[in-house]
Amino acid sequence: MSDTRNTGGTTSGATWRNNPSASAAYDPWLHPELFRGVLTKRSFAFLIDLVILSIPIILAVIFVTLFGIVTLGLGWFLFWLISPFSVIWALLYYGMSLGGPNGATVGMRMMDIEMRTWSGERPYFILGAVHAVLYWVSVSFLSPLILLVGLFNGRRRLLHDVVLGTVFINSNVQPSTVQTTRV
Repeated sequence: MSDTRNTGGTTSGATWRNNPSASAAYDPWLHPELFRGVLTKRSFAFLIDLVILSIPIILAVIFVTLFGIVTLGLGWFLFWLISPFSVIWALLYYGMSLGGPNGATVGMRMMDIEMRTWSGERPYFILGAVHAVLYWVSVSFLSPLILLVGLFNGRRRLLHDVVLGTVFINSNVQPSTVQTTRV
């Protein structure tokens, strides 16, 4: 691992894990308003996003059903496409919305929260897609436990947030009150 000390205005091989200013970017002791109610808002945002994700899938199921009726049952062979379509749709939705300019899904924007990296930067497409995959994997194995992790840390991060180095904050907090310095 490389050294992150600042030597006369230049950094020699700064890494994200040892960046001293990154830990102060979203400090729950200095700026508790950033994390107030984030877990509750994330739960409601998740439900809103589930509704948004299910609409195209339900429409696809209706289309394949009607197509199967019109083709006297031959169109029902397309039902096998619904499962891969829903996975691809969910990955695109989370990747594009979390990796987009707002750093939040539609449900998160409705609940006034956004995702940031540990150092305060906006997430990117791959990070958003991997965040969704790790969330669904962790929920399937540790369903109640990932929510408990969020109750016992100041930044209200869940298990997959800790692994990926992300944090969720209230987006309605004025940026002038929070200082995110980068080295």
